[in-house]
Amino acid sequence: MIERIGAGIRGNLVNFSYAAGFFLSLIKESFFFLRQKHVGFKVLRMQILFTGFEALSVISLLGIALGVVIIVQGLSLLPQFGQGDLIFTILDVVITRELGPLLTAFVIIARSATAISTELGNMVVSHEIEAYVSTGIDPISYIAVPRFLGVTISIILLNLYFNVAGLVGSYFVAQFIKTVTFTEYFRNLLLIAKPASIAISFIKSFVFGIIISFSATYNGFRVEVSTTEIPQVVIKSVGMGLTLCIIASAIITALSYLWF
Repeated sequence: MIERIGAGIRGNLVNFSYAAGFFLSLIKESFFFLRQKHVGFKVLRMQILFTGFEALSVISLLGIALGVVIIVQGLSLLPQFGQGDLIFTILDVVITRELGPLLTAFVIIARSATAISTELGNMVVSHEIEAYVSTGIDPISYIAVPRFLGVTISIILLNLYFNVAGLVGSYFVAQFIKTVTFTEYFRNLLLIAKPASIAISFIKSFVFGIIISFSATYNGFRVEVSTTEIPQVVIKSVGMGLTLCIIASAIITALSYLWF
């Protein structure tokens, strides 16, 4: 039993050291990537197109739906307690600070993280990675980094779009419950919304982008010889991404209330 526990600990340490080394290489190559002009920029553009532009419809639906739920529930319940104006604070906290970045991250994990892990796993099985290495091309620089940067950039932009969709959608629904002018509605939102909320939303989306792209590329490269390993690494990629994003969100939220 002791030997099995020791072997498990050693295995976890090896996996952790490999993951840390891969992450450091990913960060280092990202700085070099931005200074160079090569075919990787085409991969970066395609990744932004797939991760960002093609996810706009889903993000729009989620953002508007969340705004509608908040405004309907808020305007029907809060006035009963004499706290009708609190709806703007709830919109700011729920959409901008908390659920906006997190729901955007969940969509990216479901769409892009699974696709990236599957694609990289197939490249390993088909020996494409070996072909890159044999010709002197660094797979991390030319394959992982464009996807790493593409996902991170896309999730930041999508989070901003999610916030706009949620707030604008909530305004139109509010007209059916209580008529409010466009100017008054967004003036109240701007009075409630603080630079700290925008900064926290940006930090969360940036951290989530790093987590999701790292977990997708890291697990994709962990495939060894068989296509049966691909579904397993995809599941691990999703699980790792979801877990780390939730933990990161909780930590950033806790720190934000201490600092701001």
